[in-house]
Amino acid sequence: MVLVTLPASAQATDNWRFQAAVNLYLPDIGGTTAFPLTPAGSGDALVDASTIVDNLKMAFMGSFGASRGSWGLFTDVLYMDIGNTKSGLRDFSIAGGAIPADASAKVDYDLKGWGWTLAGTWHAMADPAATLDVLAGARWLDITQTLSWDITGNLGSIPAPGRAGTSRVELSNWDGIVGVKGRLALGADRKWFVPYYLDVGAGESKLTWQAVGGVGYSFQWGDVVASWRYLDYEMKSGNAIQSLTFNGPSVSAVFRW
Repeated sequence: MVLVTLPASAQATDNWRFQAAVNLYLPDIGGTTAFPLTPAGSGDALVDASTIVDNLKMAFMGSFGASRGSWGLFTDVLYMDIGNTKSGLRDFSIAGGAIPADASAKVDYDLKGWGWTLAGTWHAMADPAATLDVLAGARWLDITQTLSWDITGNLGSIPAPGRAGTSRVELSNWDGIVGVKGRLALGADRKWFVPYYLDVGAGESKLTWQAVGGVGYSFQWGDVVASWRYLDYEMKSGNAIQSLTFNGPSVSAVFRW
């Protein structure tokens, strides 16, 4: 995420200015998914990912921005591979029914996904103490979730197709977004600053929004930023993936030229 808007002195020039960021992002994941059972029509396994996941296998996040005068653009790409295996889990339902009190399941959950944001920007404010960019663009989300489970103990009314199995759900969404981003300088030398970012959108999703805030320090070559990023999706009715959230800290090195 290109959080660090160019300083006001750089924004005033008609020359092209560029910045690129490398990010370490460590999110927690939440949200509800209905994994269809086999055979079709047997119901769903309804799972909240936050009850299973506590392990981030791999994440990559990189971004790039360019501006000339008052206009600019930015893009960022996020890749995640998140998953975990958990035994003794009861916090999910099968075919609309809760797991009996004396039953439990061993589950294996995996999420792989890409997120790509592309937007144009306009410098609405370029003061030495504060900058504000208005942005408009689109975000693409491509997610694959896989769940394997094996329930043991008192199976009660759990239907046979729901007692063990593997199910996979895929989603690819495009949404339009609008928002703001910028920075607030701190101190007389303005080396320290507070970056901020907020967007909201909809399209193939019912609603998506993202907020980022933190603190940064400027060097001659660029900036180092520590921030917190929250990304939320509420999907339209009928989607197997009903909701999805990514929430966690990020550390970025931002290079300017």
